[in-house]
Amino acid sequence: MSDCGCETDTARAGTDPGYKRALWIVVILNLGFGICELVGGFVAGSQALKADSLDFIGDGSITLVGLVALGWSAVARSRTALIQGLFLATLGLGVIASALWRIFNAVPPEADLMGALGIIALTVNVSAALVLARFRDQGDATSRAIWLFSRNDALANVAVIAAAALVAWTGQAWPDLLVAGVIALLFLHSAYDIIRDARKELTEHGRRVVQ
Repeated sequence: MSDCGCETDTARAGTDPGYKRALWIVVILNLGFGICELVGGFVAGSQALKADSLDFIGDGSITLVGLVALGWSAVARSRTALIQGLFLATLGLGVIASALWRIFNAVPPEADLMGALGIIALTVNVSAALVLARFRDQGDATSRAIWLFSRNDALANVAVIAAAALVAWTGQAWPDLLVAGVIALLFLHSAYDIIRDARKELTEHGRRVVQ
């Protein structure tokens, strides 16, 4: 029974307090700035900022779940990662649908505010990614999911900053909508990886139980 994934991973949860601290830092950074960026997205009229803020809030919430699941069994952690992947996929599809709808009534956002929030968001996400970097190869889908969220956020923020510059240059809304779509594609790519890894782990746990 020790190989079936049914026992709590108390060794990892109990001997690595640094991992717990890292998760708490990421939760606070993501939820705190996510709310600020969501407000800023409405003020600036930026679809990309709104999409990015939802990513922050979603990441913070999912990382909090990962923190709670840290001491759970291997099977429970894999199931949690599967839920995380499905949530990310749903979020990505929602952002794409919203961006498509905005194509027909788009208004250029405030480029200065959009760029400033993008730079702050990039700083926050790079900080979170650095905090989590040494834990990304911990060995289960939950750890990899949390790392992917922070990494993708940083990449998306670079795109938001570039979009703000293009909006200021062209006076058009299309760069904002384009970046919102790119962020959504990042969601879907990471969701695929997370769901694939979680399903693989659940399959392996099932085989061990049978054996």
